[in-house]
Amino acid sequence: MTAVAEPITQTVPRKRRFGVTPVIELGVIALAITFAAVTYFTITGEGASQRLLAPPIVALLLVANLLPGVALLVLIGRRIARSRSARAGMGGGSGLHVRLVAIFSVLAAVPVLLVTVVSSLLFQYGVEFWFSDRARGMLENASSLARENYSWEVNRVNRETVTMREDLRFYLKSMSIDGKTFTEGLAYQLYRRELSEALIVQISPKNGIQSLALVNPYEREDLEKVIKPEMVASVDKGTESVVVRSPDRIGVFTYLDRPNRIYIYAARVFEEALATQMQRAAAIQADYAALRQRSRSLQLQFNGALLALSLLIVGIAVWVAIAVADRLVRPISELVGAARGVAAGDLAVRVPEPKAQDEIGTLARAFNSMTARLEGQRTELVTANAQLESRRALIEAVMSGVSAGVISIAADRRVRLINAPAMALLRHGSKDPVGRPLRKIAPELDAMLDGEEREAVVQITTGGEALTLAVKITRDEAGQVLTFDDITQQLNDQRRAAWSDVARRIAHEIKNPLTPIQLAAERLQRRYGKKIEADDGTFTKLTSTIVRQVGDLRRMVDEFSSFARMPKPLFREESLLDIARQALFLHEVAHPTIRFELDAPEDAPTIICDRRQVGQALTNVVKNAVEAIEARGEGEALPQGEVRMAIEAGSDHRVLLTVADNGIGLPIERDRIVEPYMTTRSSGTGLGLAIVKKIVEEHFGTIAFSDRPGGGTLVTICFDAELLANMDGAIEGDSADPGPTVLTRIGRAKS
Repeated sequence: MTAVAEPITQTVPRKRRFGVTPVIELGVIALAITFAAVTYFTITGEGASQRLLAPPIVALLLVANLLPGVALLVLIGRRIARSRSARAGMGGGSGLHVRLVAIFSVLAAVPVLLVTVVSSLLFQYGVEFWFSDRARGMLENASSLARENYSWEVNRVNRETVTMREDLRFYLKSMSIDGKTFTEGLAYQLYRRELSEALIVQISPKNGIQSLALVNPYEREDLEKVIKPEMVASVDKGTESVVVRSPDRIGVFTYLDRPNRIYIYAARVFEEALATQMQRAAAIQADYAALRQRSRSLQLQFNGALLALSLLIVGIAVWVAIAVADRLVRPISELVGAARGVAAGDLAVRVPEPKAQDEIGTLARAFNSMTARLEGQRTELVTANAQLESRRALIEAVMSGVSAGVISIAADRRVRLINAPAMALLRHGSKDPVGRPLRKIAPELDAMLDGEEREAVVQITTGGEALTLAVKITRDEAGQVLTFDDITQQLNDQRRAAWSDVARRIAHEIKNPLTPIQLAAERLQRRYGKKIEADDGTFTKLTSTIVRQVGDLRRMVDEFSSFARMPKPLFREESLLDIARQALFLHEVAHPTIRFELDAPEDAPTIICDRRQVGQALTNVVKNAVEAIEARGEGEALPQGEVRMAIEAGSDHRVLLTVADNGIGLPIERDRIVEPYMTTRSSGTGLGLAIVKKIVEEHFGTIAFSDRPGGGTLVTICFDAELLANMDGAIEGDSADPGPTVLTRIGRAKS
């Protein structure tokens, strides 16, 4: 399966920009502090004077303090908007949020600023008028007029009361004070003098205050309580009269008859509206004076309150702007977060759909519909990919489980898929053949695709070894599928079995007449050898030739028999080092010009084997090595022939035995050298290596032939010591039938 590489999105780091906002915020704070200091020194520059400041100056100071405050509130709102955007997961996309807050804040701040300035100016000019000298003079004149009018009325009541006192004293000369006529005269005096009420009392230490005459049209119950001891004392000391002021009337207390301690009290009652107006005028005058005393404080308090109220309104506007911006940006933030989730692969993400049928709601519904469709399509794709993956896994499992090679070829004859057995058979190595043309991997198989055959046996050469493959071709619209098996060993086994059968039949047919022929020749030689003339050696030569040729035929038959009918091995624990030494010693004596070496440790491993058969196999291998060296010919440039045998213990209880020579090397058809009757020498029978291979296989071993570095041949024989250790004597079975013998041996070894 070819893996598709996903594109890697590389995040390019953004350049770090200089932070302008902190600098602006610090600048605004510095301006606010500076204007506050200027305002303070301007206000306190005239000392404790309560004069009003000029309206333009106050308005200018108000604007100078209001602008930095408003700017600072807007910047604070901007910072809050950025932090809220960051918490909402907007990341670097908080520009819309900040811009909305800034726009709403400025739109709210500009009208507030204008209204504040206009209100300040109107107030300043209004206050300036009411606290001006003209307004003060007008108010003071009106107040003075009211006071003069009130004083005139007080003097009139006082004067009329004193005059009435003299008239009443005249009445008392002719009438009694407690008479009706005196009371009527008293009432008449009050009426004529525009007085409202009167009381005549006599004060004595014994009886206290005694009422002698009373005119009380308002029926006051506390009229006598108006007379206070201090008033009496003042009159007794010589004061002409004492004026008694109250909110609704003006009274005068004076004596009527000083020796008899008789006193009179008369009062003028004002109308209620007049009294109220007089009280209000007095209060206004007092309030105006108090206001004038703290006019600048009121001016500064008003402008300070106006400044605080303006900043509060702007702050509320900024907060409302943040809330409105949050409400407007929240759906966009949710869409951005959902889009990032989709980009990360989460297609199940959804955004809340607002109830309002506006553009944001339409966008949210469209986004949810899009993600739902994408999720459904991805589910379908995942399902389809899962099915394809399961099929691919099944195909790979089947392809990896079969021993046959399988290659899928595209229409352009490029390899789409290849299994491990195919790569092993084609000896392709570690380079991936997928995508490469078939002609560069196996030209024999590519040439086969040109024909119409669906099955064929193809001979290929790969890795220096000739292989025979049984190939089947399946064609479809997408290309072809080649399946092939390596039948090289199968053909070799069939050929070996056929030769074994032939050898067995030939040995049987030839061996039967050989003994009679040899006995007959020997009998003729004994019986008639003495009768023939001594100088005639023809008879002796002929009979000797017959005996010798019969011996040669017998040896040939023995070799046929050895190949076709190997004797059953007798397994014993033997020293592989001794067997190797014996095999080398025989050839070392016969070939003194060749150097023989044995490389083995002193504690060389022992194995369970048939000493005679293993020795025969090693002798045959060394014999072939010697013949390969002798086949080089003679020459001074050739190095000395050498045969080197080595024994070493391998991994997993294996024993390795190698025989290396510097002879002519392996023939071209090296894969057939172990086949029966396959030989490159004219005098060879072609059964030596076949017998060696058979002996090694019956000892659960393997034999391999390869080129020796520097020239020559390297034969490697590997024995499994663990399997051989389970052998306990001769193998059961008929040695004439190698198939059951091998099966019996393997069965006992596994048991």
